[in-house]
Amino acid sequence: MDFDGKVVLITGAAGGIGKETAKAFAEQGAKLVLVDLQEDSLNKTVSELNLDGGSCLTVAADVSKEEDVKHYVDSAVQKFGKIDVFFNNAGIEGKIGYITDTDISVLDQVLGVNVRGVFAGLKHVLKVMKDQKSGTIVNTASVAGFGGSPGLASYVTSKHAVLGLSKTAALESADYGVRVNAVCPAPVNTRMMRSIEAGVSEDNAEGAKKEFEKGIPMNRYGEASEIAQLVLFLASEKAGYITGGAYRIDGGMSAL
Repeated sequence: MDFDGKVVLITGAAGGIGKETAKAFAEQGAKLVLVDLQEDSLNKTVSELNLDGGSCLTVAADVSKEEDVKHYVDSAVQKFGKIDVFFNNAGIEGKIGYITDTDISVLDQVLGVNVRGVFAGLKHVLKVMKDQKSGTIVNTASVAGFGGSPGLASYVTSKHAVLGLSKTAALESADYGVRVNAVCPAPVNTRMMRSIEAGVSEDNAEGAKKEFEKGIPMNRYGEASEIAQLVLFLASEKAGYITGGAYRIDGGMSAL
């Protein structure tokens, strides 16, 4: 999976999955455009990954704001002239709680990032890729996009929406040589799961983690580096005939 000279745009780049995916693409020779909410977090990521400023651009942006999305897309094209791969990855979990106990503002916040942000990213990146008549997009969905999960209604709703967006974007883009797919991880060993564990059981987050792991046939969370490898495959020429798909990476959960 050679990405030498390819321009890869990643949102949520300072988070667990985003950072590991940036690392994997950089190791394969890609030029990177890294987007996240805070410039400090992006600078830390660049430092940790030892990235070269000549082949890496950072853009602080709130993906729920379309003007910020347009800015990161325009910045990528201005610096590198193209976008070959878009990992549309930024997402939040929201406050844990049953529907009856959830303030509607929580839903608005989660949908703002996880749906509006994904939609706006597709809107502006697809314009670039359609003009190029090439490109690949990978959206981050979740196993939560296939079913329900008590206490996570806002997140579950958003990930169902991402799957619908991914399929629709794939159909709208196929004639232009652009592919769109979604990755659907089970729980991954990142900050987000620490937050969900604490939200489920503030007094016994470790116990919540063990309960989650019991529902995974491989008896463990996924690692961000494992998700990154699936993203690289879907973005690569090895997946040249794959579009409109939603790929679970879930330690066997889908086999239950």
